[in-house]
Amino acid sequence: MLQTDKQICIPPELPELLKQFTKAAIRTQPQDLIQWAADYFGAMSRGEIPPVRERSERVPLSNWAELTPELLKILHSRVAGRLIIHVDELAQMWKVLNLPTDLFNSVMNVGRFTEEIEWLKFLALACSSLGVTIAKTLKIVCEVLSSDHDGGTPRIPFSTFQFLYTYIAEVDGEISASHVSRMLNYIEQEVIGPDGLIKVNDFTQNPRVRLE
Repeated sequence: MLQTDKQICIPPELPELLKQFTKAAIRTQPQDLIQWAADYFGAMSRGEIPPVRERSERVPLSNWAELTPELLKILHSRVAGRLIIHVDELAQMWKVLNLPTDLFNSVMNVGRFTEEIEWLKFLALACSSLGVTIAKTLKIVCEVLSSDHDGGTPRIPFSTFQFLYTYIAEVDGEISASHVSRMLNYIEQEVIGPDGLIKVNDFTQNPRVRLE
């Protein structure tokens, strides 16, 4: 094996460059991540504006996918309460429901999932393809996860909502962690009742709750 005393010099700008690249990829949600990455860094090397889709221009995945909350609820029931599911099993469930492969791949790319998938994170990103805003996305997630069958307002444990909101805001990349923390603290202290559950109306109709 050849050995060399030559040291690899890592530019100090690299961490920030990779951070901006990750945010741009999440914001743009390219179908072909590898090709988009090549175009992105190619543009950067030439001093050009990289191909990043602005938030207002983002095209929801639902524009090219036939996905509904009802189908996501069926998918959730088949996951059967598991927190982790293997990609092959989930892909097969997706195929059985006749959902498009390109949507599945897009969610996988955005979430940077590998073989073992955190189901709630995958579900949150799938719901985001149907929701224009974070509040709308969380409303859909609540409807999918809620076990209430009496026709009332969907509700889920606040701990689950906290996990989902934090994750979706992180992926979105436009909401500060301090804002997320303030909203969660307010909801927990002023909104949540003794049962520890949060209802859709608690964050969609309360003027003091601004998730974005």
